[in-house]
Amino acid sequence: MYAKVENNQIVAANSSKSFFKNSAGVYEVIYDTTNLKDPEYYWNGAETFTFANDKVTASYAPATPKKLEDTNEVKEDGTPLLDQDGKQVVTKGLKSNHVARIKQQAAGLLSSTDWYVIRNAESQAAIPANILTYRAAVRAKSNEMEALINAVSSVEQLAALYVYDKDTKSRPLGDFPRL
Repeated sequence: MYAKVENNQIVAANSSKSFFKNSAGVYEVIYDTTNLKDPEYYWNGAETFTFANDKVTASYAPATPKKLEDTNEVKEDGTPLLDQDGKQVVTKGLKSNHVARIKQQAAGLLSSTDWYVIRNAESQAAIPANILTYRAAVRAKSNEMEALINAVSSVEQLAALYVYDKDTKSRPLGDFPRL
């Protein structure tokens, strides 16, 4: 990112230096990411540019954590906001979104062996023991992961569940079993 400065004021910014057509007063922007946080968990603050000591710096206002819990939406008068079917409008929080993601991952893992279950239902053909064990392990791990997610009380705790330890190469949330 580049910024054009005239009379000690930033007058334009652009990602391409050629945008300024070799004019004077163009500086490369230095980013201060001190307040920038993972957008998976935070709403990042607005970006602002400053010019001082012959440097243009971009910085961010403090980030705000996203809501962990679901929110029942309300109108300005405080009454529940309903959808066209008369049901409460709910904005999903991080916990619900992460649990849904875990369920989706588990379903994806199970789908590769669903044909064994369908074949068994249609023709009573036996399901191999390793397939039954794997499917049970995926469901158990999904339940365990969902419980860990639902137990957190802060955005920081939720984010920490996904951080891999460089020594053990594992994360508190764990990983799904492999077939």
